[in-house]
Amino acid sequence: MLLPVNVTFGAVLAVLLAVAAVVAALAHLGRSREIVIAGVRAAIQLAVVSLIIGAVVRSLPLLLCFVLLMYAVAVRTAGRRITRNASWWWAGLPIAAGVFPVVSALLLTGLLPLKGIALIPVTGILIGGALTVTVLAGRRALDELALRHGEVEAGMALGLLDRDARLEVARAPAADALLPGLDQTRTVGLVTLPGAFVGMLLGGASPLLAGAVQLFVLVGLMAVQAVAVAVVLELVTRGRIYRDVEV
Repeated sequence: MLLPVNVTFGAVLAVLLAVAAVVAALAHLGRSREIVIAGVRAAIQLAVVSLIIGAVVRSLPLLLCFVLLMYAVAVRTAGRRITRNASWWWAGLPIAAGVFPVVSALLLTGLLPLKGIALIPVTGILIGGALTVTVLAGRRALDELALRHGEVEAGMALGLLDRDARLEVARAPAADALLPGLDQTRTVGLVTLPGAFVGMLLGGASPLLAGAVQLFVLVGLMAVQAVAVAVVLELVTRGRIYRDVEV
């Protein structure tokens, strides 16, 4: 067993969480409370999910419900990170557009079995990746449009459509959301050994098989993230996702 779950384990986690919160406070990052809440939530949620998954993997209807729950939570989280108004629910579109075609293709080709022990972790990784880039791309695009509003107005004055004028300003900042995933893929095995690879090794798989599974996850994740960024950028430039103007 890699980590013994005992009192020492809990104490070390508490210390690490406290360090993260204190450093954020000392550096005036304004996220100390969020760090503590996120850590506590993660502990509670993982404890509950660990118990639930035992039942879910044995029932197809429960398995599908759990996947939909994962998706719903991701949509809510991403949408509310991007904007606080009623347009937040549009965040469901880029996540779905990226994740569900890829998962469907994997299931139809038989590369991913319709079993909870395989479907939940793979789908969770893909949904998590789509969530991250949706938030980053949506926030960066809206921030840039607010900051460079004059350039958008100038583009429209020159005859560009509203969507095209916004796209010229927002495209590059939104595309930056792909950088973390690209860097992870480019440096895998040299800088980092991601979770799927390590998990397979700890489960007794050969290094070759673990590497193949990790490659499969990384390439699938790049496809999901590229689609998610493209869709959220389109939604922002068409005004479907927006922020209320403060007066």
